[in-house]
Amino acid sequence: MSGYLSSDPRSQLSPQPAAKAAPVKAYAGADYARFYAQGPQQTGKGSKTWLARGQNFIVAYSDVEAGAALERASQQDEYCLILPEKALGATVSAGSETVEVPGGSIVFVPPGASRVTVAGTGRLIRIFSSTAPDLAAACSNAASYAEPHANVALLAPWPEPRGGWKIRAYSLDAGGGEGRFGRIFRCTTLMVNILDPRMGLRDITALSPHHHDDFEQGSLVIDGGYIHDIRWPWTPDMRIWREDEHELMAAPSLTVIPPPSIHTSRSVLPGLNQMIDIFSPPRLDFSQKPGWVINAADYPMPGETA
Repeated sequence: MSGYLSSDPRSQLSPQPAAKAAPVKAYAGADYARFYAQGPQQTGKGSKTWLARGQNFIVAYSDVEAGAALERASQQDEYCLILPEKALGATVSAGSETVEVPGGSIVFVPPGASRVTVAGTGRLIRIFSSTAPDLAAACSNAASYAEPHANVALLAPWPEPRGGWKIRAYSLDAGGGEGRFGRIFRCTTLMVNILDPRMGLRDITALSPHHHDDFEQGSLVIDGGYIHDIRWPWTPDMRIWREDEHELMAAPSLTVIPPPSIHTSRSVLPGLNQMIDIFSPPRLDFSQKPGWVINAADYPMPGETA
């Protein structure tokens, strides 16, 4: 089910075969992590970090001061670093590489040991796959994933990047433009969509209710506030039915929307409202649209040659 307006670029996505979806025998609930209403899960010199997860990904949201260093001693796979503020850059080191990254960038950091040293005061975001056991255990909602959630396909990494593992940085100002839905980047385990900012309240006559058969959506609010409207379809087995949810989530917060719930999000505060969507593994339908994934040349899709 989708409710995209014809003006929404997602209305041009090819419909997925109905046979793809397995019969629904159980539902998982949505997860809501309000970083503004809880203490950080990690603290360091000049940094506070809040952690929350979906089945296949982990979000680490950090408030940092100049000189703070965030390290991964032995990271199994790539992770994503987002520097949303132009005034907050960072030095990223991994392996034999050291790269100065300006604010307003998204970075994919290769496996192994790495270090992010910030050059200003503000906020940054890191997104990992859930294969990092120390981070997964520290998440505020770790108990929700003691067992795999119903209907979510397990993570199968995509092919390694062309040119091998290295620090890859891209401007958040890159791409965008007519016919593209947000600013989409991907790596081997993640897809990140920097959605276009909304000023003020969303028009409630032009929403976009839709669902995903077998992957969850992480919606990370970094400015303003959104209401996530979520509905679980009725099934023959009434015992698994769930009530609709209309959850207000201000910044900073993470909502994990489970499949196959029908959902849409609406900005509800005056001024700037900004959200980032997260998928793991990357979405094939978005990847198949020419020009939608800004760094597609660096990251092949399954079946493509690296």
